[in-house]
Amino acid sequence: MLDLLRNSVIVFSILPFFPFILVFFIYRKWKNNERNALLVAMDVTTVFLIVSVSALFNNIFDSKSGFYLILLFLLIAVGMIGGAQNRMKGKVDITRMLRAVWRMAFAIMTCSYILFTIIGLFRYIFKTM
Repeated sequence: MLDLLRNSVIVFSILPFFPFILVFFIYRKWKNNERNALLVAMDVTTVFLIVSVSALFNNIFDSKSGFYLILLFLLIAVGMIGGAQNRMKGKVDITRMLRAVWRMAFAIMTCSYILFTIIGLFRYIFKTM
């Protein structure tokens, strides 16, 4: 059972669009709400995208700091959005701030995943020639 869970996490990290599709259809069927299904699928997939993008970054740039750079990016985003909320409203709504950073991370990690996958494929193709 533990091997199944471990292998599922590995597959979902390598191909992060699988958990998106899986969560989207299960949640939509369960709650019958397409908008919330999309948001929940985005939230779940962000975890797998972070792992996948950090691994792709490490592979492409021969680095070991991909995860830490993503974590640094998220912390800077939390600080900037929290600072903007504090200036505009005088208080920080932690839930809204974290949700905004998490959804922004989904968009940026999706673009990064696509870009790094293309770069990695080209590096592999031209390395074998």
